[in-house]
Amino acid sequence: MASADLRQDLDCSICRSMYTDPVTLSCGHTYCRGCIDRTLDTQKEWSEAYTCPECRKEFRNRPALQRNITLCNIVGKVPSTQPDQEDTGIFCTYCVDSPVPAAKSCLHCEAHLCDKHLRVHSKSTDHVLSAPTTALGNRKCSVHKELFKYYCTEDSTYICVSCKHEGEHQGHQVEVINVEFEKKKKTLRDVMHKLSTKRDETVNRFRSLQDQKSEYEGKAAYVTERVTALFRDIGNQLEDLKKRVLSEISRQEQFISFSVSDLIQQLEIKKDELSGKMRHMEELCNMSDPLAFLQSADLKAFCDTKLLCNMSDPVTVLQEPDTGDTENRMIHGNQSHGAGDLDVGLISGTLHTLSDLIRGIKMGIYVQQPTDIIMDVNTANNNLHLTSDMRMASWSHINKKRKVIPERFQDCPQAISTGSFFLGRHSWEVDVTESESWSVGMCYPSIDRRGRQSVIG
Repeated sequence: MASADLRQDLDCSICRSMYTDPVTLSCGHTYCRGCIDRTLDTQKEWSEAYTCPECRKEFRNRPALQRNITLCNIVGKVPSTQPDQEDTGIFCTYCVDSPVPAAKSCLHCEAHLCDKHLRVHSKSTDHVLSAPTTALGNRKCSVHKELFKYYCTEDSTYICVSCKHEGEHQGHQVEVINVEFEKKKKTLRDVMHKLSTKRDETVNRFRSLQDQKSEYEGKAAYVTERVTALFRDIGNQLEDLKKRVLSEISRQEQFISFSVSDLIQQLEIKKDELSGKMRHMEELCNMSDPLAFLQSADLKAFCDTKLLCNMSDPVTVLQEPDTGDTENRMIHGNQSHGAGDLDVGLISGTLHTLSDLIRGIKMGIYVQQPTDIIMDVNTANNNLHLTSDMRMASWSHINKKRKVIPERFQDCPQAISTGSFFLGRHSWEVDVTESESWSVGMCYPSIDRRGRQSVIG
């Protein structure tokens, strides 16, 4: 025991292992040189002072490390294999002078044996040896104090020989522990194989979904780019159409305004001429000398104008040269037919290009690239084999015994894809070159899952 206590004193309080190049601080505590160096480096980074890990004595400057020569000599005399052997913490029961790591444990004797005592230990089959263990009591029957030799399959417990022949397990179906051990190991290997297969399927499914995710992200980026470019083009076309329509309206406005201004100018001139003639006539009417009035040179012309004004036929008036020449006819003609109006038909024809633009929008947004068909395994019939990437399906005579759920097709070897669409145009390419018979079609999610009415295509 004294050796065991001495061995504990050779452990560094930082790494809990035997000292390696022990050094001592001025406070008297000893550590491995590497352990205390790392500790002091950490204190330098995170604190303002250096302290001893055990007594917490503070040092203004980094403490000097004094090599402990005496302790170095003691550590050097301890066998180098001892630290590795005592990892189990189990020592030989018979080595009382100094602790020696145990090599085996005897379940019958409930003792631990080093290599020396193991050589002289009994070789009887009753003395079962195992790796060093402290749980020796767990291997014996608590009633008969005998080692467990059998496994009772009815009660799922371990029993000794006496339990089998005399105890409460008499007549039960039992197995030798080693046989049961091999059975359980085989069962565990089978479970491991199934789990491994399941894990591989999960990994493949995971990778497939990762690929789908990347593919969908790529498609979303592609569609986003197309839609952005489409709206940019639509904006450019609308701006161009707006400029053309406004330009046409402005052109017609300028033409009509010019025509009306010209007519207004001519009518102003004619108005002034008529006003002058009316003033001249008024002067004639104010004359008091009858002979001078009748002999006036303009009287005959004015009287002819009066005769023309009494004519009821406007064509005759317009064709009469004495009514005021060509300008008069133009004025009467413009007053009859109007000065003109905006050509709404031409403007509407320009705006009709909007319908072509809208058709272009539909084509640009809704026409899709060929879309991958990914099968939904939750809808797959039990006789439908799906590849790990869920892209290929084929009939199989082997029943897959999938989980019974309402979504699964019961009578038809088919499955629905995971993709769905609300509108637009879509296309697929399906390879059926190796199929004797096949069907493909579109359906709603509410399609029946039983009976002939559930057939797709």
